[in-house]
Amino acid sequence: MNRHCANIVISLLTFAIQESCFAVQRESLRVGELAQIRFEQKLDQQLSLATEFVDEKGKAVTLDQYFQSKPVVLVPGYYSCPMLCGLVANGLVEALQDIKATPGRDFEIVFLSINPNETPSLAIEKRNSYLKRYGRAQSAKGWHFLTGSEPSIHTLCSQLGFHYAYDLRSKEYAHPSGLVVATPDGRVARYLLGVTYSAADLNSAIKSASARQISSPIKDLLLLCFHYTPISGKYGALVMALVRGTAVLTMIGLGGGIYFVHRNRRKPA
Repeated sequence: MNRHCANIVISLLTFAIQESCFAVQRESLRVGELAQIRFEQKLDQQLSLATEFVDEKGKAVTLDQYFQSKPVVLVPGYYSCPMLCGLVANGLVEALQDIKATPGRDFEIVFLSINPNETPSLAIEKRNSYLKRYGRAQSAKGWHFLTGSEPSIHTLCSQLGFHYAYDLRSKEYAHPSGLVVATPDGRVARYLLGVTYSAADLNSAIKSASARQISSPIKDLLLLCFHYTPISGKYGALVMALVRGTAVLTMIGLGGGIYFVHRNRRKPA
């Protein structure tokens, strides 16, 4: 019991030290640069559908192949992202599982890598992983994972209002979290920000975009208050304070427990 408690305290202390060192070590982009990393809501923006990319099979494609008669859910990020992109994709899959609308039948999903060095082999690996998690085999034709050149990526991300930055030191991208729903004719219809999405909101966004309706801007308070900056390794100030406060209280509680165990053992029977 005594040794177990001590090990827990050591583990928590190690975690706290590593987290603090990680935050200091990884900080390389300046505050002003990080402040520019955001989703700028460009509603009714017409996307350049002739922009060329490469699909998960290594085939050259253009965006207009996905914009026919259905709305399109666009998910910018990158496949080797250590944090946000996986959370965004997971949040999307969870919301999709709770609605009747199905990719391929009612709408298309297009994941776009912002890293020009990523390959179709990595894209298809991610595609297979999320298809398996989603669980609707008949939807496979509606999932598309693209890679592309820097000019093509820049063109589309600029039109989506997806502002990001690459950090040479950490070799990672700092970027916002969220997705965009576009109309069948390629106009930005609605933004869903953060890493979790209401099934009702996603369903509504798809239906509205299908009818070529453009939604109103949404508040990005959640993104500003609760986000993870891949470059600095820091969470939002409120979240970080809660994490550290909880760790400190836990260590104090465990330390007190160890003290009372020793004290009770020293008392005569």
